[in-house]
Amino acid sequence: MAELRVKCPWDAEQTHRSLLNHLIEEACEVVDAVEAGSDTELVEELGDLLLQVYFHARIAEDEGRFTLDDVARGISDKLVRRHPHVFGDEDVPQDMWQNWEERKRAEKGRTSALEGIAESLSVIGRAHKVVSRTRSHAVAVDLPAEPVDEATVGREILSLVARAQANGIDADAAARQALRALEEQIRAAESGTD
Repeated sequence: MAELRVKCPWDAEQTHRSLLNHLIEEACEVVDAVEAGSDTELVEELGDLLLQVYFHARIAEDEGRFTLDDVARGISDKLVRRHPHVFGDEDVPQDMWQNWEERKRAEKGRTSALEGIAESLSVIGRAHKVVSRTRSHAVAVDLPAEPVDEATVGREILSLVARAQANGIDADAAARQALRALEEQIRAAESGTD
């Protein structure tokens, strides 16, 4: 990567921002490889994603900001902090996900279930994270919890998208609007103004 940044005109002119679409595309290709079940494809796509990590770290190093070693040390330290049942003397928590969320919230000083959720997630991905955080933070918002299976979820989402399209409605925009309304309910419940 160091050599590419010096000797390849395209690589030399890249920035964190110019590489964003490549980063997203490579992450999506990892998802495709996992779902296809091909180890050959997964190895290739993980390599492409790893290249993006190297590329971003090299850009930062060239700018004197941080290095790949800083990135690796940061994730290593985080994993040790968040796994005291592995690297310390704590008992294994009953609810691993809840424990992870609580440690993360304390480390980052977050006061809202919504803090730290990536705005650039797809609307379904963001909605999943918002609902998950709302539940793990025990925010007093009424959320449906009736049993449903994966096939039904998929069919119903596609059915709603098809119905929306047939009626001239942008399903993605409608979902974003509904998610914003849910986020407002969460904020109100957290502040006690609901």
